[in-house]
Amino acid sequence: MDNEVHSSPSEVTPEDGVVCVKGPDAVDVRLTPEAAEETSERLLDGAVTARGQRRLREMTHQPS
Repeated sequence: MDNEVHSSPSEVTPEDGVVCVKGPDAVDVRLTPEAAEETSERLLDGAVTARGQRRLREMTHQPS
């Protein structure tokens, strides 16, 4: 499994009723609109959580 962290966002394009996602490390996925919507919600939730984790990690003091 590749553990590289990518900072470039994926490209997303609709093509004939299908959502195509192309991204770093040869990501090439075709999703139904429904699967794309659910994936986008999961990505947003994960992004918000990870951003909060990063902010907490960078705090010089943390509540006990």
